[in-house]
Amino acid sequence: MAKRFSLREFQQNVLNRLQEQASAGDRITTLGVQVGSENWLVDMTEISEVLEVPRMTPVPLTKSWYRGVANVRGNIYGIIDLAAYTSHAETAQDAQSRVLLLGQKYSFNAGLLISRVLGLRNAREWQRSEQDGTERYQDDSGQMWTKLDIKQLLQQPEFMQIGA
Repeated sequence: MAKRFSLREFQQNVLNRLQEQASAGDRITTLGVQVGSENWLVDMTEISEVLEVPRMTPVPLTKSWYRGVANVRGNIYGIIDLAAYTSHAETAQDAQSRVLLLGQKYSFNAGLLISRVLGLRNAREWQRSEQDGTERYQDDSGQMWTKLDIKQLLQQPEFMQIGA
């Protein structure tokens, strides 16, 4: 059985390694993820855990981006394919695929299926732009990153309507 990847443990280990920067007040709390072929940034305070893709039970008569429900330590989570939801191809599940569980501050049992985790990213020095209310960043190598706003995602009426 594969070992679970706890975001809290991951954060603590990274923060311990970066203690010199942390003492200067320069903490990195943004996780880089790949959604389909795009790079996204997620504030780690908005998610509670990163897991390998759990076994999911499909739910009939739901939209194609709603992948089903999963039992995570006795709690039922709805799993949403973020790439498919954002009008891209469905996420191919492989060894690198992960599910980001939404933080408990939202009181919403949902997980976002992503292609893979890319690690911590510090976007403070990157070139920022905003288009249609979406933050985008260009890193030093020219790659574009989209900031995922979980609160805004949960307020979208179509996100709350999973029925086909």
